[in-house]
Amino acid sequence: MASDFLTRRYVITGRVQGVGFRYFVQRKGLEIGVTGWVRNRPDGSVEAVAGGPTEAMEAFEQALRDGPPLSRVDHVADSPAPAIEGKGFRITA
Repeated sequence: MASDFLTRRYVITGRVQGVGFRYFVQRKGLEIGVTGWVRNRPDGSVEAVAGGPTEAMEAFEQALRDGPPLSRVDHVADSPAPAIEGKGFRITA
């Protein structure tokens, strides 16, 4: 069902650059089975766009909120995003 599929844009702030955050997000995206990408932003935050079934997206968002051990996630802002084409989860520039 189309209503069971979500695509969201996330902006994560805190200590999220230089601590393996993008690699963590990529690994979690692949493990959980969502499609999307993650990248660093010039302001020190990290941006991710992901799409998948509702349950997978809930698990993905929780992983973003937890972050890898060396990170500190202060805030995760999310908003709707256009559907993502393709498969897999990648790190972009």
